Formats: sequence, C-alpha cells, structure tokens
Amino acid sequence: MTQIFEVHPQNPQARILDQAAQLLSQGGLVAIPTDSSYAVVARLDDKSAAEALRRVRGLDERHHLTILCRDLSEISTFARVGNVQYRLLKLATPGPWTFILEATKEVPRRVSHPSRKTIGIRVPDNKIVQQLVDSVGSPLLSTTLIPEGATEALNDIDEIAAHYKGQIAGIVDGGPCAMQPTTVIDLTSDTPEVLRRGSGDPAKLGLD
Repeated sequence: MTQIFEVHPQNPQARILDQAAQLLSQGGLVAIPTDSSYAVVARLDDKSAAEALRRVRGLDERHHLTILCRDLSEISTFARVGNVQYRLLKLATPGPWTFILEATKEVPRRVSHPSRKTIGIRVPDNKIVQQLVDSVGSPLLSTTLIPEGATEALNDIDEIAAHYKGQIAGIVDGGPCAMQPTTVIDLTSDTPEVLRRGSGDPAKLGLD
C-alpha cells in the first residue's frame, strides 16, 4: 500500500520527511512535489530503483533522468562545471531549470545518457525537495510524474496513488504544484543553448 506523507509546503516537518527517506533507503520510489510539477524519485546509488523509475514512466535509456541536488555546491560532484557553467548555475539556482551537463565519474553509467555521457541536473526552489535530499544524505534521481502516453504530470494526490498503485512506495503531499515545465538549458559547451522554454526565463541568464 502506498504511504502518503502530508507536510507543510513551506515548513515541512523533518520527522515526516525522514519516513519518506526511509522508504527510499529501502529501495522504494516516492512521488514528491517540486517547483514545477510532481516528480517520482529514487536513490541515486540504487540500481534496481533506477530501473524501476524508468519502468514507471515507460522510458528507455536514451531519455535523460535528472539528478535533484540540494544546492549549487553539490552539482560539481556529478557534473563538469567550468567558469561559464558556474556563472549561469549561480544565477539560476535554486529555480525551475534543468541543466544538461557532462557527467563526472560519480554518476552511475546506467543513469547518464548512453552516447553523450551527459546528465540533467536540477536544484528546485522547493523546501520539501531540499529537506528530503538532506534527510537522504545525497542527491536524488528523478523524472517528472507523467503517465505513459500522457502529456502532463499528475497533480492530484488521489490520482497519483490510484494510477501508480503497487509501483511507488510513498507520496509526499505538499499540495498542488505550479504545473509549468522547467526551462532546459544545454551547458555541455561554453555556448549555452535553450532546448526547451518553460517557467524559467532565459533572459534572466542573458540567453534571450
């Protein structure tokens, strides 16, 4: 049975998020709110959980999974960050952005893009995500909670629980999300490229 953890969106209770973190430590998947939409997450170091993450979404290995980091300082462990990349990341984080970066050796091979060796990185402006990453003790692997064949993420807790019954171990209920996709920026070179426009304004980064 899927466990539901109700938390305050701006001041989430640590003891409740610790319970969600325990499910992740046991290899479970957990649905969480972010600053864009609900996502489903797993521990980065759990191979079977990462495979389950792809199965839940119906994704193949060519689809980027995203690493959710607590803050800017964690990013350089998992991605190659030069001066150009650092300047943009510092301007944009935390916020509704996904950055495509070259993966370091700290990123499990099964997680990075198989041909490009790249990874999506996010630092969401969301207290629940930040505290859950803190509780787990490491960044989380994530993908947007969009049912296979659909175009939008689920935003209702009851719908999430019903649709993913038996597939996810827990849901952190932090209320509805903004339901706006992140802006995706390719930072694999010193010439940033906007791959998708979303709620993050590229003009903020001088990319308009």
